[in-house]
Amino acid sequence: MTAPATFHLVCGSTGAGKTTHALRLVQEFGALHFSIDDWMVRLFGPDQPPKHDWPWIAERVARCESPIVETAIEAGKRSVSSVLDLGFPRADQRQRIAQQAQAAGLAVRLHFIDVPAEERWRRVSGRNDAQGETYRVTVTRPMSDFIESIWQPPSANEMVALDGVRVA
Repeated sequence: MTAPATFHLVCGSTGAGKTTHALRLVQEFGALHFSIDDWMVRLFGPDQPPKHDWPWIAERVARCESPIVETAIEAGKRSVSSVLDLGFPRADQRQRIAQQAQAAGLAVRLHFIDVPAEERWRRVSGRNDAQGETYRVTVTRPMSDFIESIWQPPSANEMVALDGVRVA
């Protein structure tokens, strides 16, 4: 019997290196990559208000999340692992999605990209300037500060419950 497919949940605050880590996991496990940044840019980028409107963004992120999770579960039922690069800033979001995957019989592994805030902002600034492989949108300091205000690092209990691995 083959091992169940795994839902790799990649979490960390802005600039931690989530997408870089997610792309490594995709290569390592032959997994599907689901990036909230890709979905948001492709589906809603042209419609985005000129000033960042957090309720507008949050509502559209929620719209993307359901089909991403449903598709990843269907892939998992076919023994294909998925890497969910959705940021996962809140513990309740991580818990809800992990429960959906587990209810479908899939393994879950939380990857916590743990990088100090100063380093994260340095990386964001560099990514904004270079606009390389992981660039999707320019992240301003107020945007980064907002994410910092809602960011909930995983607790020790959450790391144990979700087979967590800390990546520095």
